[in-house]
Amino acid sequence: MTSVPLTNSHATGTTTTDDGAMPVTNPRTGRVDHLLRPPTPDEVARLCAGLRTAQPAWTAVGIDHRAAVLRRWADAIEANATVIGDAEMTDTGRSRVAHEVPYLVASSIRGWCDAAPGILESARLHGVSSTSCTVSYDTEFDPYALLGVISPWNHPFLLATLDAVPALLAGCAVIVKPSEVTPRFIGPVADTIAEVPELAAVLCLVAGGPRTGRAIADEVDALCFTGSVPTGRALAETCARRFIPAFLELGGKDAAIVTASADLQRAAAAVLKGAVHNTGQICFATERVYVDRSVHDTFVKELTAQARQLELNHPDIERGHIGPFILARQADIVDDHLADALAKGAVLHCGGPSETLDGGRYMRATVLTGVDHSMKIMREETFGPVVPVQAYDDVDEAVRLANDTTYGLSAAVIAGDAQEARAIGRRIDAGAVSLMDTSLTIAIMRDVEKTSYNASGLGGSRMGPNGMLRFLRRKALLTRSGPVPDMDSLREDAAARR
Repeated sequence: MTSVPLTNSHATGTTTTDDGAMPVTNPRTGRVDHLLRPPTPDEVARLCAGLRTAQPAWTAVGIDHRAAVLRRWADAIEANATVIGDAEMTDTGRSRVAHEVPYLVASSIRGWCDAAPGILESARLHGVSSTSCTVSYDTEFDPYALLGVISPWNHPFLLATLDAVPALLAGCAVIVKPSEVTPRFIGPVADTIAEVPELAAVLCLVAGGPRTGRAIADEVDALCFTGSVPTGRALAETCARRFIPAFLELGGKDAAIVTASADLQRAAAAVLKGAVHNTGQICFATERVYVDRSVHDTFVKELTAQARQLELNHPDIERGHIGPFILARQADIVDDHLADALAKGAVLHCGGPSETLDGGRYMRATVLTGVDHSMKIMREETFGPVVPVQAYDDVDEAVRLANDTTYGLSAAVIAGDAQEARAIGRRIDAGAVSLMDTSLTIAIMRDVEKTSYNASGLGGSRMGPNGMLRFLRRKALLTRSGPVPDMDSLREDAAARR
C-alpha cells in the first residue's frame, strides 16, 4: 500500500492515487493501510435520487413505524459492536472509546425513538385565531426530503449518527459522508443498515473527501456539518446560494474559570479531564483556563502533579490514558501553538511537543503558565492535550477573558459551590456552561437545547427537541367556520377603521 503513487490536489490539499483513490493513514503506525475510493459527483447524484424516491413512503408510515425500524437498527449495531469497534479502533488509534461507541449509538437511537412521538405531539399547535373567532388553525410537519450530513474525524461513528437519527425519525432520507480521515468504520456500519431493508432505502453512508462533500451539498434539501470554521463557512455559502438550511457545529475554544473558593484538587481533575480526554480531540475540550490569582500557583502545582500521572497509550493500546493524534497534521498545529506560546514567554510545567513513537504522533499532558491572549494557544482552536493557565484578579476580568474569543461553543466554571458557579456561568457567552465540572455537554444531547455563540455554530440547537424539529417545516392549516366575508363588508371594515 505504501508504494502507491500519490498526487496532490491543489484545490483541496487532499492526497490521491493516480486512479483517484485516497490513501488513509493508520494513526498508530503512520502508515497507509487503507484506500478510499470516493464516488463521482454523478454517482452521488444517483444515490441521492434513489433516497428521494424512497423518502415519501418513509414519511407516510408514521413516527411509530419509523421508530420500530430504527430500534431494529440499534439491535443490529449492538450485535455487530465488536467489528464496528475494531474498525473505529483502527480509525482513531484508541480502543476503549472505540468499543464503547456502538453501544452509545444504539442507546442514543433507542432514546430518540422513545422521545420522538412526544416531541412531535408537544410541537403541534391547534386552536382559534386570537383576532378572528371564525378562523381555527392546526399544524402539520413536512420533513425536508433529503438531508446531507458531513461529519468529522474525531468521533467517527457517534458524530455520523448524531444528526442522522433524529432526521430519520422526522421522516427525512439521509446521506452521510464521514471524514476521509476515518472511513474504515463505514463498511461495518453499512452492513448493519443492510440488515434493516426499510432503513437501507433511506439511509446511505458514502466514503469520500471534499469533492464528495461538495457534491452532496449540491443535491440535498438541508445540510448538517460538524467541523472547522473555514469549511463550515464555505458550505454555508453554498447552502445560502441554494436557499437551503445549513446546520453547522463548528470549532470551540472552551474556557474554564476556577475561583478562589474552589476545591482545587477537584478543579484540577475536572480541568485535566476536559483538556486531555481523547487527546483533546473533542470540540468542547477545555482549551483555556483562568484561575484566581490568589490560588493560581497552588492550582498549577496540583494540576501539574495530576498531569504527570497520565501515561501515553503506547505501546499497548489497552493501557495508558492519552492516545495518538488521529490526524498527524493536527499534531503539527498543536506543536505550532505550543512553540508560539513558549517563544512569547510562556512557562512549560510538564509535557512538551509531540513525539513520534512507532510512526504515531503522541503528546503528553502539557501544562503552561505565563500565557496571554497574544498567543495562538489562547485564541485559536488547538485540539490537543495542552492546558494553558492564566491568572485573573477578579471575576469581572475572568468573564472578560472567557468572552474574548471568536468562538462560543461551551465553557465551564468551578467554584466553591454551584450557586457561585451559576452566577458566573450566566455571564459567559457560550451555548452550554458546565458548572462544578467540565465537558458536561454530552449528558444533555436529547434533553436541553443550546445555541452556539459567534463562530461556533449556525442553525439552531442540535440538542433537545429542536435536534429533531429543525428537520421539519411547519405547515399551518387554517379553517374558516363561518361565512366568507364579501368585498362590501371588507370595504365597510376599512371605512370604519379610518
